[in-house]
Amino acid sequence: MHHVDIRAATATDHPFLVDMLMEAVNWLPERNWSRERILADRALAHYVTGWMRPDDIGVVAVEPVGQPVGAAWLRHLSAADPGYGYVSDEVPELTIGVVESWRSRGVGRMLLRAVLDAARARGIHRVSLSVERANFAAGFYAAEGFRTVESFENADTMIAEMRA
Repeated sequence: MHHVDIRAATATDHPFLVDMLMEAVNWLPERNWSRERILADRALAHYVTGWMRPDDIGVVAVEPVGQPVGAAWLRHLSAADPGYGYVSDEVPELTIGVVESWRSRGVGRMLLRAVLDAARARGIHRVSLSVERANFAAGFYAAEGFRTVESFENADTMIAEMRA
């Protein structure tokens, strides 16, 4: 694996988080949703709109020259505007994306562990996500301690319970 550093996400990372949301949505080669389509879809846009809110937590992986190659972030969504992996107002949802050329190199695992560590440091004990069952990432999340709590036609809601 090429070396990457993990840093805290900032408000200026918003455009890159949108890029990483696109990577997460377009995990299937035949799915090619544009940035405009994703931002026009309220169910997807709320993962990045208004970044960075006071309770948002995020990390960015950067290669040695400082170019970002992946990001993972947590956002609290409400019952009034739930995300795909909504469990409760108190449980933030995870979004993670890695630039295609950097996948399968351990970057996603580093990002996931770093964002969960940051959540633990803020006193968060549970994190949720939604993943399509056909996505390779479903097995990755299970291997990292997420368990399925609700199943839908093609996707599962998963939760990680974190110890202090």
